[in-house]
Amino acid sequence: MSVVKKVIIGVVLYCGFMLALFPASVALQLAPLPQGISVSGVSGTIWSGKANLVALQQRQLESVQWQLSPWGLLSGRANIDFAIGSRATAVNGKGQVSLSMSGINAQGLRFEAPSAFLIGKTRLPFRAEVDGHFSVIVQQLEQGLPWCEQLNGKLFVQQLQVNNQFGKYPLGNIELGLSCVDGNIQLATDETMNALGLTGNALLKDNKLIALSAKIKETPAQPEDLKQALSFLGKRDSQGYYPISFQGRIPGI
Repeated sequence: MSVVKKVIIGVVLYCGFMLALFPASVALQLAPLPQGISVSGVSGTIWSGKANLVALQQRQLESVQWQLSPWGLLSGRANIDFAIGSRATAVNGKGQVSLSMSGINAQGLRFEAPSAFLIGKTRLPFRAEVDGHFSVIVQQLEQGLPWCEQLNGKLFVQQLQVNNQFGKYPLGNIELGLSCVDGNIQLATDETMNALGLTGNALLKDNKLIALSAKIKETPAQPEDLKQALSFLGKRDSQGYYPISFQGRIPGI
């Protein structure tokens, strides 16, 4: 083997090792983060690493770990397996995300967080205060316009408590199905998925708009303040349901 070939092979191997062992902390310094995002305690490589803390506009994620497949990059995709915290931490999750020029695809996503993390310091209408724990599971997500091309998943709300200037409403546990309708994210529930006598759906549209179409009837499980407030929703139909309808910007955002 000639000296030139040995040098070329040596350079290729050296570059390969450098790329494989490229520190994540160095990559973070070379690629400025968007405003409002900060990362600390970074270790490992760009292919397999960990950040002790990721701050997202006053919200914090602990122990963020990732695995980036180098083979996916050959086809123009960044395939990432990630994990956030653990089941022992209040905020945790995991999943597989694929990034490409056509958008984001994800599968096997799970994310759990308390209401305080999700709402933050957002001011809600009627001086409302929300307490509860939220869990979202997404089997499949394909980005589209304005939000999605495909979506299949569920949202679980445990021990939901809403207090405002009109009363106190311990709403309990609610399950909602997640799907994609004409590019919009749909959340839907019915009386088999909650104890509130609530049936209907909400469409999350572009420009922070929401379209809510639902109905609710009185049930023994409802808090008294909610039962007394039902009549303000409108006229009850022959089956005992009160209408719930709203179209506009998402309250508090």
